[in-house]
Amino acid sequence: MEPPMEPSGGEQEPGAVRLLDLPWEDVLLPHVLNRVPLRQLLRLQRVSRAFRALVQLHLAGLRRFDAAQVGPQIPRAALTRLLRDAEGLQELALAPCHEWLSDEDLVPVLSRNPQLRSVALAGCGQLSRRALGALAEGCPRLQRLSLAHCDWVDGLALRGLADRCPVLEELDLTACRQLKDEAIVYLAQRRGAGLRSLSLAVNANVGDAAVQELARNCPQLEHLDLTGCLRVGSDGVRTLAEYCPALRSLRVRHCHHVAEPSLSRLRKRGVDIDVEPPLHQALVLLQDMAGFAPFVNLQV
Repeated sequence: MEPPMEPSGGEQEPGAVRLLDLPWEDVLLPHVLNRVPLRQLLRLQRVSRAFRALVQLHLAGLRRFDAAQVGPQIPRAALTRLLRDAEGLQELALAPCHEWLSDEDLVPVLSRNPQLRSVALAGCGQLSRRALGALAEGCPRLQRLSLAHCDWVDGLALRGLADRCPVLEELDLTACRQLKDEAIVYLAQRRGAGLRSLSLAVNANVGDAAVQELARNCPQLEHLDLTGCLRVGSDGVRTLAEYCPALRSLRVRHCHHVAEPSLSRLRKRGVDIDVEPPLHQALVLLQDMAGFAPFVNLQV
């Protein structure tokens, strides 16, 4: 694309080359604008009409958009302007828009970007099942999805996701408190074969039935976060140890019904567990007590 002609506003030295005189698609877009943070691009497009056209052309070709690069909060009008021409996005993160992002804002973006592989909507509480349906229906390549702290996510919404996302690998359902064992069981049966990372943290409705079904259907599971899942106990953890050979990390802090014997088999395999074994906890406590530290050998 040739840069549009625009008065320079002053005399140009003979032989001098202005930035906008450089080839846009061969030089400026791939080698210059790709290195400029989004926040600076917003300022740059205010310089002139030519710069505005250049920035808009760059935005239309974005593969990755993270609203956090613009700032901790981004107005609705700014997001609309930034994404109005984007049709090739593969990664989309909109957490800074959580206070106002609605289905009407998100669904058009999803419909224009069917190649999306990673979407982060953590805390976006104004969305609904409609947005998740549009994502599942229109983005068949979706691999990573964060719905952390999205209270509107229920069993029906998760079923639609499980039915229509054949390559889903990473799913964050932290604090999605409407979800119960039945929904997680359905997810495991439909998409368990490809799941590598799953967070069900801070959900008192999730128990051993869900964990055991995950274990039996997710042979590639590497990371599982059950922090604060008060109904999860030792039976679920023992099933994980038996059926999940790829497991690398397990989070069970505040799971008060998970006993050490069920974790020991995973520890022996080198699985990273966020709860220290009782002996280590006792030694650390003794070490903190005056007079005991010199006699404690933490390598026991």
